[in-house]
Amino acid sequence: MKNIAVTYKTHYGTTKQYAQWIAEELGATLLEQKEANHANLQEYDLVIHGGGLYASGILGIDLVVKNPVNNLIVFTVGMANPETTDYTEIIHKNIPEGLREKTKIFHLRGGMDYGKLSVPHRAMMAMMKKMTIDKKSEAELTAEDIAFRDTYGGNVNFTDKATIAPLILYVRGL
Repeated sequence: MKNIAVTYKTHYGTTKQYAQWIAEELGATLLEQKEANHANLQEYDLVIHGGGLYASGILGIDLVVKNPVNNLIVFTVGMANPETTDYTEIIHKNIPEGLREKTKIFHLRGGMDYGKLSVPHRAMMAMMKKMTIDKKSEAELTAEDIAFRDTYGGNVNFTDKATIAPLILYVRGL
């Protein structure tokens, strides 16, 4: 693959950070979602799209769903641990079946600074805490629940450049 674009959409910057690292490693063009369109995406042999996970959605995924490209990789960025999280429902909700079969997908871990969250996102996190964490007994809490509870309202950052290695190796193997 010679001509690669890395597109992304982010609210708070962790997806952008991963997109920058990936573009640097691969010598790819970096495009924020609003800079990309059907015409310029067709110029690339491979498009790698990154989107943050919010309320079961992948930010900016409509860019590559509505503007299909020949070769597509998607990476998501969220707070959950990719090693223990099942993303099947999210992927099925966001990427149509025909596209899903020919798209390689990677999941990366992001971060959150509650002080920078928008009012709707802060409300969404409060509702999530109330609906899940607060309703469980201590014995019912999973490791993810405990991590969420312990970092709620603060600042946590799990971004790690080393975690892009499988994606980079995959692309170099194409």
